This record gives sequence, C-alpha cells and structure tokens, in this order.
Amino acid sequence: MRVVFLNTLEKQQEDGRVVTAQVTIGEEHGRWSVQWLEETNGESNLWYEGTSWEEMLAAFRHGAAVKMGDGYEPMLDGMLDDRKSVSGGIAGMLQCYAEQHVREEIFEELREWRRGRAAEEKKAAYVVANNRMLRMIAAFIPHTEEELKNIPGWGEARTATYGSAVLDITTRYERSTAFPLDWVEGQLDQEIYTKWLFRQKEDKYRMEMQRHQVNRLILSGIREGSSLDELQEVSGMQRRDLIIRIEQLDEAGYDTTPLLRQELERYPQEEQEKIILALHTVGDMYLKPVLQHVYNEEELQGKPLEPLYEKLRLIRLHYRHSTGVKAG
Repeated sequence: MRVVFLNTLEKQQEDGRVVTAQVTIGEEHGRWSVQWLEETNGESNLWYEGTSWEEMLAAFRHGAAVKMGDGYEPMLDGMLDDRKSVSGGIAGMLQCYAEQHVREEIFEELREWRRGRAAEEKKAAYVVANNRMLRMIAAFIPHTEEELKNIPGWGEARTATYGSAVLDITTRYERSTAFPLDWVEGQLDQEIYTKWLFRQKEDKYRMEMQRHQVNRLILSGIREGSSLDELQEVSGMQRRDLIIRIEQLDEAGYDTTPLLRQELERYPQEEQEKIILALHTVGDMYLKPVLQHVYNEEELQGKPLEPLYEKLRLIRLHYRHSTGVKAG
C-alpha cells in the first residue's frame, strides 16, 4: 500500500500522560483506505476502504473532527480544510450559547406556532423558521422587532411576516439577559465552544458520508436495472428528493439512461411528445410553465401534482440527453 498522507496527533490526559495516534490515507490499485492507529495501546480502526475519493475524504474529515473534538491535536495543522477559516464567528457563538441556555417551554411554544403557520401557508416548517433560529429566540427572548432582527438568519423579511406573532409569545416571558448580544463572547466557555465547533464539523462530514453512500446505492441500483420504486425503498428517500438526487447525479455525468428508459415506458408516447414540445417551446429551466402548457385546468382539477411533476422531471432528463442541453 502507498501512503499518501500521514499525520500524528496527541492528546493530553488529566494525569499528565500524552496519548499519541496516527491517521493514514493509503492507496493500492485504485482503492483508498483511511486508518486510525493509537500508538499507545495499538488500537486500530479502519475509517474507510473503497474506490471513491469523495467518500474517502468525507470519512477522513468526519473521523478527524470526532478525534479533534475529543481533544486530539494534530502535529500538522490543516487536516480539516476549513479549520482556520471557520471560527463560527458571532453567529456560531450565539448558536452555541443558545443550545446551552434555551428555555424549553418557549421553544416548544414557538414550535407549535411554527407548525400551525406552516400548515396554513402550505410550506415546510423549516421555511417558516428553522430550529436553530427558534432555539436562539427561546434563549435570548427578544421583546421588540429590533431585538428580533439581532437573531442570526431571522432578518427583515421574517420580522415583517412573522415578527408580531413571535413577539406575542416572547413578550410574555421575562429574561435575565439583554440586547445587543455582544456580551455572549465573554460569557461563553472557550472549551465548550471549541468542542461545539468540532461537533458542527462532525455533523457536516457525517452528512457528506451518508450522501455519498446513498449515491452509491442509487447508482448501483440504476446499473442493475432497479425501478424508481426499488430505488426509493433501498435509499429510504422521499420520492421527490430521490428524483432531484438522480437529476444531480445525471448533471454530474453519471449514466441514468437505464432508469429513464425503464420509467418512460409507463407513459403514453403521445403525452411524452407533448411534454417534449412544451420543453422546446417554453424552455426546460422551470417546470410550472411546462405543466401549464401541456395540461389544461380541467385535466389538472383535483389531481395530485407530484406524480405529474415526477413525469415532467424524468422526461426533461430524457429531453436533455437527446438534445445535449445542460441543466440550467
């Protein structure tokens, strides 16, 4: 095996001892491996073995984030590509502090409000406000619109749309802190904050690993002739998310032709030709104009739109293949 990267890490124990470990990236005949070895006790863990460079790199970064969050310091810095550039800033500090000091009763009341508002507007709950925002609101408890705008990510637009409803909740609670929130940096325990930052990296790289693993399952299934139904079952993804992922893989250059050929057999040829003509006429960037061009209001009345959009997405992929048109 050819070693292409090696770094030594050390961890200071409470009793003064230093634990030493090495992380190694190796390559042999196109197969990558990532190995963790604790030199003190000889314990070895294989973090990754396979042919994907991207998956290997995500596994390496995830493992490094876990170990560095546990107190290991690398002899050569820069193992995590964004370690020096991502300090979290004030937004990260506020998020970290809020996770430690969130008022659960306020958070739950805000979540209940968000649930109702999302249902009313027919939106996903996170579009109204994500959990990170709600936790910060429940920790710092803004009482005015100006204070609410100090919550990272909330901004003018959400204040205009939802500010009154949120303040109806928060103004019923007393608080022991004040705005502006520049005091947080001095109050935040640096060790806790450092560990929090590494947990964010760990979560990020774990999601990357999972994404690569699901992509591998999807591509393997396509090569083996799996249907969309079978791919949905093996990937565990929502149908719409699965099709969007397949579009992304196709755009990245992977061959989705076997799946398209199989799925398009379910649709009448005449309908496919109408959709292709619409794509040529109104363009293929946005699907709503295509839908309106192909189907009249009577045909759409009372029908669920998701199956129609699925059909349009698959035929659009076929159209792009046949014309050589790139996405976007």
